[in-house]
Amino acid sequence: MPVDESTPDTAYEAALNDHYGAADLGDEILDALDAAGKDIDALTRADIASIDEFHIRGLEATREVADIAGIEDHARVLDVGCGIGGPARTLAAEFDCDVVGIDVVEEYCRAATLFTDRVGLSDEVRFQHGNALDLPFEDEAFDVVWFEHTLMNIEAKEVAFEEARRVLRPEGTLALYEICAGPGGDTVFPVPWASDTSLSYLVHPERLRDLVIDTGFDEVVRRDVTEPSLEWFRDVVESMQSRPPEAPQPLGLNLLMGAETPVKATNVVQNLEEGRIAVIQGVYERVSLSSETSSETATTIDW
Repeated sequence: MPVDESTPDTAYEAALNDHYGAADLGDEILDALDAAGKDIDALTRADIASIDEFHIRGLEATREVADIAGIEDHARVLDVGCGIGGPARTLAAEFDCDVVGIDVVEEYCRAATLFTDRVGLSDEVRFQHGNALDLPFEDEAFDVVWFEHTLMNIEAKEVAFEEARRVLRPEGTLALYEICAGPGGDTVFPVPWASDTSLSYLVHPERLRDLVIDTGFDEVVRRDVTEPSLEWFRDVVESMQSRPPEAPQPLGLNLLMGAETPVKATNVVQNLEEGRIAVIQGVYERVSLSSETSSETATTIDW
C-alpha cells in the first residue's frame, strides 16, 4: 500500500529517508574519494563528478535543461529534491545562479552542504531539509523552480506544482527533467527511485503536462529524451558487467544506490527498452490566473 504523503513529516518522509538516506553518507563518500586518491581537503567539482548528479545522463542533462530553460545569470533558483547537490552546484558554478536546494532526505541535505563547502560554493548555494508539498519559502521568492528526477516519488504532483507556482515570481520558470510512465506496461522493480510500487508514482508525459498547465503554467518547450537515456544506461550496465570481479568498487552512483546497483541499473534498461518508462524535459512559464490581481508584489528570501 502506498505510504501517506498527504501532510509533511509523515510515514512518507520516513519511507523516503529509509530508501535514500544511508547513514553518514557524506563521510562514506569522502572515504571513497580518499581511497581513490583524491585530495579530500582540496576537492573540486571534477573530483566528485562521477557521484555528483544522481539522475540519468548526469551533468550533460543538467546543462541541457538549463540551456533550454534559458537560465539567466544571477537567477534565484529553487532545486526541489536536490539530492547531494550536484545540479545546484552546476547552476551556481556554470550559470552564475544563486541556488537553494531542498530535499526531504535529511542525509542528502547534510552531504550536499558538506560537498558544497568542500568545493568552495557555499556563498552561492545552500541547502535545507523540507517537503515539496509545503515549501518553507515566501511567495514569489524565486526566478526558477527546478525539478530533476523528483516527481516520480511524489503522488500529489498537483500540490507540488501549486507550491512551485506560489514561490515563483510572475512569469517565472518551472524546469522539469523527469521519469514518466510509458505505454509498455508496469515498471519492473527495483529501480533507483523505488524498491516497489509504494514509493513510485509515475504518470504518463501527457498527464504530467496537463497537471502543470492546470496549475497555472504555459508550456514553453517539452522534449522526449528517452532514447539518449537508454543509450546512457546501456553504457552504465555494460561498464558494470565488464568490470573484473576482483576490481575495486568504482567511484560512482553505486555509492548512492547501494548493493543493488547492478540490478537497479539493469531494470532501468529493461524498462526503457520495453517502453515501461519514458524520460522528458520540459520548461513552463508561470502565468497569472483570473483570481489574481495586478497588486501582487514579489517577496524575497535572505540569501
